[in-house]
Amino acid sequence: MSKKIYSGKVVSDKMDKTVVVAVTRLFQHPVYRKTVKKVSKFKAHDPENACKTGDKVSITATRPLSKDKRWTVLKVEERA
Repeated sequence: MSKKIYSGKVVSDKMDKTVVVAVTRLFQHPVYRKTVKKVSKFKAHDPENACKTGDKVSITATRPLSKDKRWTVLKVEERA
């Protein structure tokens, strides 16, 4: 089984070695059949403090690193 990999935008880099990544997904509403946009925020581990607000990054699932951190930054796809 492969690990989950999401792509999103960094919305906060104020913590040490942690970034908040907003992942946007589109889905169809089950009753009304309208396309709806949903944004989920994940706290991801950034060991080198390389990510800045506005960067586009890939994150992957990992073991729990703290109370809220269960994701790690794989790579920075695009700089802000």
